[in-house]
Amino acid sequence: MANVTYRGRKIVRNGKTIYYGSMANPYVVSMNIADEKTENGFTTATKIQCYLMKTDKGLSPMESIQKNAVKPNLFEALELASAWLDSVRS
Repeated sequence: MANVTYRGRKIVRNGKTIYYGSMANPYVVSMNIADEKTENGFTTATKIQCYLMKTDKGLSPMESIQKNAVKPNLFEALELASAWLDSVRS
């Protein structure tokens, strides 16, 4: 299986959840596909919930969420995720 990246960061999909970044870093973005449509045999996301999360295993999932937003497609979700991760890079 090929490694998929966007702007130099890994993308991993598990069902309707997409993780952007690396769990080895302090932050990762979780994107949940909340709605999708099918046209001409292709399914596309139409609502994606995005969460900037700390990767600290000592935090509960709710405590780890630092920011959240909803985007209408995968491109906009990835652009936001990339900007978030760029802003927290130290």
